[in-house]
Amino acid sequence: MDEQEEAPLTRLPFPPVTRSHILHCSYHYWHPLYRKITPKARLIPLTAPFVSYLRADGIILPPETPTPIDPLASTDTDSGIFSASSTPTGSSSSSSEDEDEDPSLEWPEIHEAIFSTIAELGGNVVPKLNWSAPKDATWINATNSMECRTPNDIYLLLKSSDFITHDLEQAFDGCEPPPPASSPTTTTTTEPQKQQEQEQEEEFPIPYTLTLRKTIPSPTTSLEFRCFIRSRALLCICQRDMTHYPFLPALLPTLRPLITNFLTTNILHSFPDESFVVDVYVPPPHRRVWLIDVNPWAPRTDPLLYSWMEVLGMPSPPSTPQTPIPPIQKADDNDDGEDEDSEGLEEVAWEPEFRLVKRDDPEAYSFATPQYSAHKMPKDVVDAAGGEADGEAGLREFMGRWREIVRGQERERAGEEDGEDGV
Repeated sequence: MDEQEEAPLTRLPFPPVTRSHILHCSYHYWHPLYRKITPKARLIPLTAPFVSYLRADGIILPPETPTPIDPLASTDTDSGIFSASSTPTGSSSSSSEDEDEDPSLEWPEIHEAIFSTIAELGGNVVPKLNWSAPKDATWINATNSMECRTPNDIYLLLKSSDFITHDLEQAFDGCEPPPPASSPTTTTTTEPQKQQEQEQEEEFPIPYTLTLRKTIPSPTTSLEFRCFIRSRALLCICQRDMTHYPFLPALLPTLRPLITNFLTTNILHSFPDESFVVDVYVPPPHRRVWLIDVNPWAPRTDPLLYSWMEVLGMPSPPSTPQTPIPPIQKADDNDDGEDEDSEGLEEVAWEPEFRLVKRDDPEAYSFATPQYSAHKMPKDVVDAAGGEADGEAGLREFMGRWREIVRGQERERAGEEDGEDGV
């Protein structure tokens, strides 16, 4: 008996992660519920041809003729790899290449919607798919950030991001399959299992949506925080940016009740799932909280300054109110009144842990690997493209030459196969 009780855990003690929970954390689902407490954004439902374009290998961008930005781009012969408008008119190309010149011909309504949405939001937006933003692909953007001014900036980021690929191909990885439908067929063979997986995919289709957010002027990453909610109770909060900021400890008495009040009033009792993770932003002068993202209660969500074992092992608050009344606000109301005379005092005494990066923490220094370095271009590729001196133009020229080499190899293989068939 003792041996069974002391057996080590072989996996984190998460409750089963369902596909419905993952869909509830998709931006297209929760944004309509909390539109008033999120930064200004527009959602564009994506068509099947556009999703196929994102999934396709290679990067071919449509012409940017409607925008006057970067007028020299039309004279850059190497940029034909990315933009159909820059393809030299005198160059000879196969019919298949001509068909692929302007991919937006397959999804003109999406292309036009993105153009108009960028203009509506002030000419500068940040893209996001259902769950992920292309943070790992900022190296390829001219601004070295997620800020986009043209549709092609958006397409380039989306098609270069591993995070976006995960949304497209592995959104339901790690999910517990629904109980199989009762059927007389055996469940030990692989065919029924494959059939069941296909049925599950049809039962939980993903309505892919492109979210374009209005760029927040001068965003302060030091004021972004991740909040862990279990069984509709706020357990703990921590920084999102792994940098030590000396001014943050002094703001704790303001930030903790402000975030607690915000979550208790707006989100804890209205989100469809009981456990989830929320990202919030508290801009100066620290009087308002914005909802930035909702993440699944699952191992795929980064616990940042905590470990998931630590979060899962945290005791629940002494009592969780059934009505959205923030305990800390109660404490402020009762300061001038009764001292220790109600049962609510125990509730007020408890507060969620708020963890910040300390001065001596390893995360506070840049000795570690740079963020998203695993998703960036290898150094030898950058060197081959001319290094930092040529910048993005060198990378584009290198990718263009590489693409021509690959096409030449494909033609050679096709010629060899034709020759063998003739023999």
